[in-house]
Amino acid sequence: MNLRMLRFFLVFSAIGWVVCVIGVFISWSSFTNLLHRLGGPIVAYDPMLDYWLRMTAGAYALIGFLYLQLALQPAKYRAVIPWFGWVMLVEGLVLLLHGIRLALPPLPFYGDVAASFLGGGGILWFARRAEFPPTTPDAERHARGNAVLRPKAQSD
Repeated sequence: MNLRMLRFFLVFSAIGWVVCVIGVFISWSSFTNLLHRLGGPIVAYDPMLDYWLRMTAGAYALIGFLYLQLALQPAKYRAVIPWFGWVMLVEGLVLLLHGIRLALPPLPFYGDVAASFLGGGGILWFARRAEFPPTTPDAERHARGNAVLRPKAQSD
């Protein structure tokens, strides 16, 4: 159950990041209309802003695909999963501090902060409690640091 919940929070976090992939493909006018519906201003076209939109959208989508990879193979990546939980919590803190500083309206500010804290907290909570199936016969001993080094058999 804990492993299933860990996967849930990893997929939840992945979706939060991967949704940005739309910014790679959307037209500038559609993007600014979307921003306007979310409470932002209509921004005049600027090639540099267009470039930065594509750059950040691509980077965020790649981060989302990393979370998805962790969800698909949690036993293989269990050592880095807590780090990705902390990434979500730190991102939530950054959003919270600057959202308050900028006096942003609730939508989408509250949702972004809540999703970051919920995703990161869920990842950290369940990563400590999940029981991972061994990926190799000796994986359990290696995971606990009890592996015994054995000399290779020599052939004559």
